[in-house]
Amino acid sequence: MSHGQVWRTHRQYAATAARWTVDHWRKEAERRRALRAERKPLVRDARRALATARAIDPEGVTPIRHRAERELRTAKRRVPDPLWLFATKTTAALGAAGYVWLPQVPTRVWVWSAVALVAAVTALSVWIAVRVRDTTGLKPTAEESALLKRLQPQHWKEHAEQRGLAGTLTGRPKLTEAGIVCAVRLDGTWTATKLRAAEDHIRALLGARTSLRMQTKAGKQGGWAELILRTRSAADGDDLTWTPERRSLGVDTVTGEQVTVPLGERLLIAGRSGAGKSVASRPLLYDASEGATNALVIIDLKRVEGRLWDHRARVASTPREVVDVVDELETEMLERLSILPKGQDTWTPTPDRPRITIVVDEGAEVMTAADKVPYETETADGKTRTVNRSALPGLESLARMGRAACIDLWWMTQKPTIGDGIPKQIAPQIGVSICLAVRTPAEARVVLGEDAQAKGWNADELPVPGVALIRNGKRKPDPVKVRYMDKAVVIALPDRTPWSRSVAPTVEAAGAPTLTLVKTTAPEEPATDSAVARVLKAIETADEPVRQKDLATITGLSKGAVSKAVKTLTTSSTVARALDGRLTAARGDESAAA
Repeated sequence: MSHGQVWRTHRQYAATAARWTVDHWRKEAERRRALRAERKPLVRDARRALATARAIDPEGVTPIRHRAERELRTAKRRVPDPLWLFATKTTAALGAAGYVWLPQVPTRVWVWSAVALVAAVTALSVWIAVRVRDTTGLKPTAEESALLKRLQPQHWKEHAEQRGLAGTLTGRPKLTEAGIVCAVRLDGTWTATKLRAAEDHIRALLGARTSLRMQTKAGKQGGWAELILRTRSAADGDDLTWTPERRSLGVDTVTGEQVTVPLGERLLIAGRSGAGKSVASRPLLYDASEGATNALVIIDLKRVEGRLWDHRARVASTPREVVDVVDELETEMLERLSILPKGQDTWTPTPDRPRITIVVDEGAEVMTAADKVPYETETADGKTRTVNRSALPGLESLARMGRAACIDLWWMTQKPTIGDGIPKQIAPQIGVSICLAVRTPAEARVVLGEDAQAKGWNADELPVPGVALIRNGKRKPDPVKVRYMDKAVVIALPDRTPWSRSVAPTVEAAGAPTLTLVKTTAPEEPATDSAVARVLKAIETADEPVRQKDLATITGLSKGAVSKAVKTLTTSSTVARALDGRLTAARGDESAAA
């Protein structure tokens, strides 16, 4: 390389260094200027507060004056000097130190100082390079940095009394994948419940935004509480799109675990309009309709979601269809229970008689539209009359007794109040509650339990859509981000033969006679009471004459209701009573062959 090339290279390096220095100087000057404009008003406020404190306590007896002085010193320290003043002070200090000290330094010290400086610069360069490449640690955002500073014990102690939190003291806050976690020590006047009620005071002390989700619960030992600020989610960065390989319901935002809900549970899925109930239920509906021993029945009077699944599920979308399918399901349940082998608690699903999952999409609509459906029936005297039939008694019976027969009811509603969106007889039978965002704390208590708010199940504070709380007796109140299953994905799923009793095969059960199912042509019950229909079905599907006291157990009705129904049926000659008191259906046509 020639001397000219060397000179040009050095000149380029010098120009680059100069530009970098100028840019760095300009950025640092602007940063300091912005900080001064932001923090100088705080110094003025601190001076006013000190003047007020001196007027109140001129002798300096109470801590209010000392606290004001301390805050003024802190405010002054936080205001940076202008860059020109900082550079001037630094240069003056270095020049004075060099003038006094350098002539007295021996040559040996100079050599070793140079070696130490080179080693320090090398170590610093290596540390910076490693630190830049290290992406495994959690790095706080600007919001989290501010909250972490205000959660420090010193800051909390100085401001707790002003915010009505005297007697509490924070520990060292930690940044986790689910947000900031901090232990809070409580004196004798405080409890975790009382601290939870003071959430507004905590939010004011920390300067936290109103939408930031905050949880307060009892600590791991007495006298302590745990404060959690949900500044981030463990599900952040995860692909929540549903695929056959990712079949979970969603991802826990605190632990990052995959959340699943197994079949065989009676579910309540609730949430206000737009909260995402249909999307949240699709992964569950897929599991319920997949496999040789699973069958899905959807009751959807809105005629939107059920239409997506009609190629692999039995769908009822009119009130008459709802009554008919519930009638079939109740008959199937009673038949399974009648032939269930002695000593066996639950039915064993088979491809011929699978586990059946009944999904009621918008329960409030079913309670209204499928309550009184007119049917024309022929009475014993040959006359035709109109009888109102309801699907609700059958659904209630399926909720109470269907588990042993492997027939599970899932109830979905956007009106999660007892009597409006959830029947009183079905609500106590729910085993798992999936609650998306609801409007009021009262609705959250109906879905998640009366202790919902006390234990942190605040579904009325959930974001919309796609975030749910799942209570099954094991989970903590950690929000779950549900997976998104697109409508096109549902439509593209392989076809399945929908379940129906009209195609049910011959059934054999150990210890029970063989039954061939044939559609009955006997006239329907002459009374309007739905209890009569249920008692008649139980008698017709039994493989032998039934005792009246056993009908209460089979149908789930009270003894009085069974007695009235039997009296109606025997009076109309629909049911015959033998000499030993056992009941059999009148055989106008053969309804069963033994």
